[in-house]
Amino acid sequence: MQNRKNNDIGQNYINNRLIEPMPIMAHKAEDFDHLSIPDAIQLFNHMHNFENFPDNRPPKFIGVYTGCLIVPLPNVEVRPKYIKFHDLHHIMTGYSVGRIGEGQVSAWELGTGSAYKSLLLGFMNLIAISTGFFLKPKAIWHAYVRGTQSRNMYWNSQRQAIQNNDYLNIAELKKINLEYQKPNLWLGIRVVEFAVYILLAMIVHFILVIPALILRVIVDIGLKKPLILMIKPPKRPDLY
Repeated sequence: MQNRKNNDIGQNYINNRLIEPMPIMAHKAEDFDHLSIPDAIQLFNHMHNFENFPDNRPPKFIGVYTGCLIVPLPNVEVRPKYIKFHDLHHIMTGYSVGRIGEGQVSAWELGTGSAYKSLLLGFMNLIAISTGFFLKPKAIWHAYVRGTQSRNMYWNSQRQAIQNNDYLNIAELKKINLEYQKPNLWLGIRVVEFAVYILLAMIVHFILVIPALILRVIVDIGLKKPLILMIKPPKRPDLY
């Protein structure tokens, strides 16, 4: 769930404009512990250069990292509704907003049961873990296991508690919700569940990548780029 800057990714594609990913600013989870939740989110957004939308109107499209491509997807209603809580998961877990970090936090969310809260949330998680799993499969698995021991902030009760400022600070939020329970006998079933998620993620990955790759080739042909430059993956500053 990235690239919330004030631009329209879909329009950028139409205009053949080059979209460069931002360098990733690392953060430590403990750096936020003493902050209130609103202050932590504000600092997180400032650190990663996430801007507010003009007139509170989010863009119609967002750029989603899928492998080495940025795929424009409709900014469905559920995403702006939950984006603050997704960012809060980054703060709680310490995972970055790079390709691997997004894969980790998405695996963590799936482990907490995000797909059972909303199928669209689960779908967005699948998009992110596909890239992360290719790059760092053990890290994605470890994040998923952490999620099975944790509670996400998407559930109505948690969102209400956050809106009411029931948590003193991030440290209290983590103490109550992050890895608050030990792995149980159901972990074997969760392994099967994880395997199913990865399979679905690969299917979603290729469904999104193939049209995006065709579009990229068409644009590159229009720009008269050499074939070697068409197929060469661009350098990325946002790996982790």
